[in-house]
Amino acid sequence: MNKTKLTKRVLLSIMALAGAGAVLYLLWSNGSFLPRWIDWGNKTLSAESGTYEIQLKNKHVTVLYEASPIWHSPEQVLVQDILSVDIDDDSTEELILLCWKIGRYGTHRPFWVEKDERKWSQHIFVYEYTGEALRPKWMSSYIGLDVAHMSVAKRSAIPTRRLLLTAPDGTLSSWIWNSWGFTGEDTDITFTVFGDNLIHEPIYRYGLHHDEDFCFLFENFRDILRQTDVAVLNQETPLTDNPLQYSGYPRFATPVNVGQAIADAGFDVVTCATNHALDLGADGVHFTKEFFASHDVLCLGIQSAEEPDDCPYRILVRNGIRFALLNYTYGTNGMKLPEETPYMVHLLTDEAKVRADIAKARADADFVILFVHWGTEYAAQPDDFQKTWAQIFLDSKADVVVGTHPHTLQPYELLTDEDGHEMLIYYSIGNFISAQNEQSCIKGGMASFTVSLTPDGYRVTEYSLQPLTITAHGGGKYTTDLVE
Repeated sequence: MNKTKLTKRVLLSIMALAGAGAVLYLLWSNGSFLPRWIDWGNKTLSAESGTYEIQLKNKHVTVLYEASPIWHSPEQVLVQDILSVDIDDDSTEELILLCWKIGRYGTHRPFWVEKDERKWSQHIFVYEYTGEALRPKWMSSYIGLDVAHMSVAKRSAIPTRRLLLTAPDGTLSSWIWNSWGFTGEDTDITFTVFGDNLIHEPIYRYGLHHDEDFCFLFENFRDILRQTDVAVLNQETPLTDNPLQYSGYPRFATPVNVGQAIADAGFDVVTCATNHALDLGADGVHFTKEFFASHDVLCLGIQSAEEPDDCPYRILVRNGIRFALLNYTYGTNGMKLPEETPYMVHLLTDEAKVRADIAKARADADFVILFVHWGTEYAAQPDDFQKTWAQIFLDSKADVVVGTHPHTLQPYELLTDEDGHEMLIYYSIGNFISAQNEQSCIKGGMASFTVSLTPDGYRVTEYSLQPLTITAHGGGKYTTDLVE
C-alpha cells in the first residue's frame, strides 16, 4: 500500500471517529444517557387562579401569562417534573422544576470548589411569578439524591408545605422551605406507650422505705425511653404531697415521688383520664395536673379548676409534625364532676361531643391519637362498649387508639374504613405495674408504633406490642420487665 492511500485511510478513520464523537456528544448533551428510570412525561398546570399556564413538553417548560408565552426554561436544562404551589407560605405560588443540568453549580460556586463537574446532576429550581415575568428564587439547587417523582404532602396542618421527593426505589424524603432553600426533615416519629401505672399500697410503701426516688419502677426501660421520640404512660392514680392522704385500693392517693420518677425517667406524656381520676376530688386533679405541667410532662384527660373551658385535646409537635392527643375514660367510679368544671375529667359518654372533638383535632393537626380508659376488667377480649366506640373512632378518622383499664392484654389490629382510612387500635395494653394477684394482670404490653410521612399524609408504617411481665420480689418490691 502506497503512502498516499494510507494517509487517506487514516484521515477517513479520523473523520469517522470524529463524526461518531460528535454524535455521541450531541446525544450526551441532550440527556440521552441519563438514567433510564427517569420519566420524561409531559404535563400542563394552571397557576395563580388560572392567570398562568405552565406547559412541560419534550423536557422543556413554557409559561403563558393570560395565554401569551412569557418564559421558557433554559435550553441547557432538561426538566423532569413541575409543580406550582405556595411552598414558602407567602400566599403566592411558586413554580418548582425538578430538572437536570451539566455541573453541580451555576455561575457562582463555593470558594472551596476550584472547578465544576462536567457531568449531569439533578436539581430543583424555584421561580416566583411576577406579573409578565418569572424571577429566580432558588438556584443553589443540587440536592444530592436521585429523585423519580416530586409531590406535595397532603393533609398537613403546618402552613408551609412539605416537598416530598420519591427515589427510584420508592424511598420518600421530606423537604421544607427554610428562609433560603430546602432543608431535609426526619419524618419518622416513634411512639412507645405503657399501660396502667397502678400504684397499690405495697408498691408505694416499698418506695418510701427503700427507694424514695421510685427509680425501681422504670429501671429496666431507661434505654427504651431514651431512644423513643415520644414516651407515654397511663398514670392511673392521682398524686399528692400529703403523707396523710397516701392510699391504695379502692381510692388511690399516690406519693408525688412517683410523679417525679415519671418525669426523671423521660416520659413525655401521661394519660390521667381514668376511673380513679377523682379519688382525691378536684384538689387531686389540680395537684396532679399542675405537677406534671411544672415538670414539662404533657398531662392528658384532666383539667384543673383553673381551666373551666373544655380543652378536649393537646398538641404535641415533633419534627414539625403536629400530633393531637385526646384522652377519655368511661367513668369515674360514680364520683360526680363539679358542676362549675364539667370538663375536669374527659368522659367517653357523649358520642356527638367526642365526634366533634376528633373533627376539631383533625383540623388542627397532622395526626390524631386517642388514649381511652374502657372495657371490662380482666377480660381477654374487647367488649361491646369498646367495639362500638372503636367504630365511632374509625368513622371519625382517628389514626391511632390505645386502650387501658382491663388490666389484661387484649388484641390489637389495623382497621380500614370504606374510604381507605387506616386506624391502628390496641384494645388494651394491660398494666405497666400493679400489685394485683390475678395471673392475667401480671402481663402487660409495650405498644410501639412509627408515624411516617407518605404521599397520602402521615400514616402508621410500623407497629408492635411487646409483652411485659410484673414480678413480685417479696418485701413489697415489684418490677416490670420485657418478655424476651
